Amino acid sequence: MLKENFLILISLIFLIPYQLISQSKHKKDREAILKMCGCFEINFNFIETFNYSDNEDYIRSDDYSSYALELALPITNEKNKISIQHLLIVGMGKNKSIIKHWRQDWLFQNTHLYEFVGDRVWESINLKKRDVKGQWTQKVFQVDDSPRYEGSSTWIHVDGKSFWENETNAPLPRREYTKRNDYNLMRRGNRHEITNYGWVHKQNNSKIIKNDIESDIIAKEVGFSPYKKVNDKRCKDALDWWNLNRSKWDSVRFEWNKIYNLESDISMKKRVEGMFLYEHLMFTNNYESIETHSKLIRSFLNKQ
Repeated sequence: MLKENFLILISLIFLIPYQLISQSKHKKDREAILKMCGCFEINFNFIETFNYSDNEDYIRSDDYSSYALELALPITNEKNKISIQHLLIVGMGKNKSIIKHWRQDWLFQNTHLYEFVGDRVWESINLKKRDVKGQWTQKVFQVDDSPRYEGSSTWIHVDGKSFWENETNAPLPRREYTKRNDYNLMRRGNRHEITNYGWVHKQNNSKIIKNDIESDIIAKEVGFSPYKKVNDKRCKDALDWWNLNRSKWDSVRFEWNKIYNLESDISMKKRVEGMFLYEHLMFTNNYESIETHSKLIRSFLNKQ
């Protein structure tokens, strides 16, 4: 509300229609989001910074660093919604392969979120329109298009910088999901900042052990992942792969959207028939046809 009043005041002082200021801000927001699309060299870097565990045997996470070449493809580009599909390119020459990676959807003035609360449960949260005025929600999805984390904040454009910051609950990152069981929730502090070379994803995260009574921070970490834009030709194989496989993933996303649109709590099973959802979809040929996606996805949902 204070932000809106400030814009109205500025419009009165300089005799600029408030609607034009709002439209200009919306345009800058969209431009910033779309600058996260393209072919990028990425370095993922994470370092655990503080240890708050009462357990004397606590072992800090090793410093983590990895490189990737990735295509970030705008699969939806509408006025108030931008959906970006990330595709990893791994290996060289004949050993090169494409891996469907995460997806991020950006929604303008969105009033519904799924908040991760632990144990593969996401609670349905409704927001008031006045509280999200001028904001964009970032919805982040797993490689199988199941939920991961979501948050709503304002894009800031000041002193030549464009950035978006938010703090929200999330499951364990994949780099630690199978390695650690001493915490079960990550409080993610995300900052997406546009740079002259592409963009950078900065993180300030808390590792939390949560139970029915309390939540304790056991450690903190920082993340720094610069996305350096390179020639789009380097990602041609990823684009070709997506064009061949997009009908399958359009179908998977369609089935998930039917579930998300119910705006009910989501509780997921860890495995079905001994496998994760992404393993069924990505590492077997059992669910290639569109007719099979609904049954598979719903088999992973716990009945409410």
